[in-house]
Amino acid sequence: MSTISTVIFLIGFPLLVAIALLILKSDAARDIIVKVAAVAIIAASILLVVQQFGSGGEYFEIKAAETIGKIMMVCEVCLAIIIVVLGCKYKRFLAPVFAIIQTPLMIWFELSKGHHIAVNNPMYIDRLSMIMVLIIGIVGSLITVYAIGYMKDFQHHQKEGVPDRRPWFFFLMFLFLSAMFGLVMSNNLIWMYFFWEITSLCSYFLIGYNGLFHTKENEDKVATRNAFRALVMNLFGGLGFVIGIILLGTYYETLELSTMITIGAMGYSVVAPAIFLAFAGITKAAQMPFNSWLLGAMVAPTPTSALLHSSTMVKAGVFLIIKLAPVLGWNVAGIMVMMVGGVTFLLASFAAISQTNAKKVLAYSTVANLGLIVACGGVGTAEAVWAGIMLIIFHAVTKSLLFLCVGTAEHQIGSRDIEDMDGLFERLPKLAAFMLIGIAGMFLAPFGMLISKWATMVSFVDSNNILLVVIICFGSAATAFYWTKWMGKLSATMAGRENIQKNVHGEETFVHATLATLTVIVCLGFPFISSALLVPYLEGNFGSVDTLALSANNMVILCIMVAVLVLLFAFFFGKTNKKIVPLYMAGYNMGDDLTFMNAMKGETAVSLRNWYMESYFGEFKMNVIGVIATSIIIVATVGIVIGTLGGM
Repeated sequence: MSTISTVIFLIGFPLLVAIALLILKSDAARDIIVKVAAVAIIAASILLVVQQFGSGGEYFEIKAAETIGKIMMVCEVCLAIIIVVLGCKYKRFLAPVFAIIQTPLMIWFELSKGHHIAVNNPMYIDRLSMIMVLIIGIVGSLITVYAIGYMKDFQHHQKEGVPDRRPWFFFLMFLFLSAMFGLVMSNNLIWMYFFWEITSLCSYFLIGYNGLFHTKENEDKVATRNAFRALVMNLFGGLGFVIGIILLGTYYETLELSTMITIGAMGYSVVAPAIFLAFAGITKAAQMPFNSWLLGAMVAPTPTSALLHSSTMVKAGVFLIIKLAPVLGWNVAGIMVMMVGGVTFLLASFAAISQTNAKKVLAYSTVANLGLIVACGGVGTAEAVWAGIMLIIFHAVTKSLLFLCVGTAEHQIGSRDIEDMDGLFERLPKLAAFMLIGIAGMFLAPFGMLISKWATMVSFVDSNNILLVVIICFGSAATAFYWTKWMGKLSATMAGRENIQKNVHGEETFVHATLATLTVIVCLGFPFISSALLVPYLEGNFGSVDTLALSANNMVILCIMVAVLVLLFAFFFGKTNKKIVPLYMAGYNMGDDLTFMNAMKGETAVSLRNWYMESYFGEFKMNVIGVIATSIIIVATVGIVIGTLGGM
């Protein structure tokens, strides 16, 4: 199979699977199709990387590019019509307004100025694209397999009379994967915009799964409201994308992202289109002031949260910003991006401290880590980009593991509250172990997220960005605080808890175990990932890379530490001679290890509770500060650019 055939397969095959799953209603057929499709997509993703491994990057000419462009144009109109109809149906008129503005604007440009601009290479695969293909293909496909068992339980717990809409759910999941593959391999910005908008509409339907198209008796109005919030904010970013494309085509006579980067590398300023494209990336990556759409996505089924937060939706935003990194740095575009990312990282990390809902902790953690990646892209140095891409890799694997673990825990114990996870090791021992691996992967050494954050701080120091150094220090301290609280909850043992691990679907346990294994594997593969994928990408975009934020020797030491941990775990697992003794409590143990005699000789139940400091780090307070600060930064930057363009 040629490389272009693999590319076409990765975009087309998930689309065909999506259509098949929409038509077929049988559970047995759906289970088989999803599993076979996941294996095929993972295999094709790995095959593409193998095919392209020897090249530094390859452009692809598409013979039918003009015809494909026309089909995309028609589809864009159809997408706009769908948005207008839905907005009118639910009386949410801001989404139709954005659709009515940006779609005609894009069509006008394509039929006028854009029609005369030659696009020689509509598709391009470089090392960053390979990394994204692996994340989408492996992590995204595993999430669809997990969804098989999860959605059976989800449907079982629905109110009587709620129709089974799982065919629609799986259709959206695979359509999402198809669009993401197209997005990360597109060099033609008009094509990238097309796939960009498909992901926005898919996220709308997935977030609104419990509300849209239900009867009024069963409609979840919160889900509907949050779905429209996500759509509006992403359409706003899409409008920025359109403006960026128009500026690039009008002033620089190109629609190719690679050409834009080359122009910037030659010393010409491409700040104006870069600002609007980066703005689109900021909205898609749920940075403040647009982070509320991703927090609102928590109302959706857990596979949706995992898909949006870890492997697809938000990664599209940081992918574009990392791509733009060579033309950012110490210009108005770069300063806007790094400051928005930095403020988001700091305040989202603080907000996570006050959360007891596990999904919200994961949501704020996601927003914070995306902020750090965005800041790396804004700094625009090879060191910072190296750290940012490493953060993308580790975050995708580890965060998807945690989201899926929380989803399973919620189904089994009836709560997603961290305070209800006492004794999880007794009730769900395997799940608790997987969750601990995920949490350790997010903030403990020698796992990749902490090491990548260290590399990020080094890159900030080397770029003389003192403010970002201060931000990462305080933000990382907050990160350690909320992860430690959660880990302490999971580690606590409680008496009299029934083991219910057998109730977990086999598909869910398989995906948990696979992602936990991948968390370790990517840490062990740290030096290989750096030398084989990241360094060639950086050399192609920044010239020679003399130093990295983390030396090769330190990367080897990291791998040795991870290997030692794995060996120790394998050697001692199940070999401890534990002795059960009565627990010491705040008073006389009544014999059940759950109650004790208090000072008034009454019985008091054991209660283990964390401190959440709501009065200091409440999410409302953090969001207000963040929204105001980032809005001022963005508005001021866009105002400067508009003033500059007006004087040209």
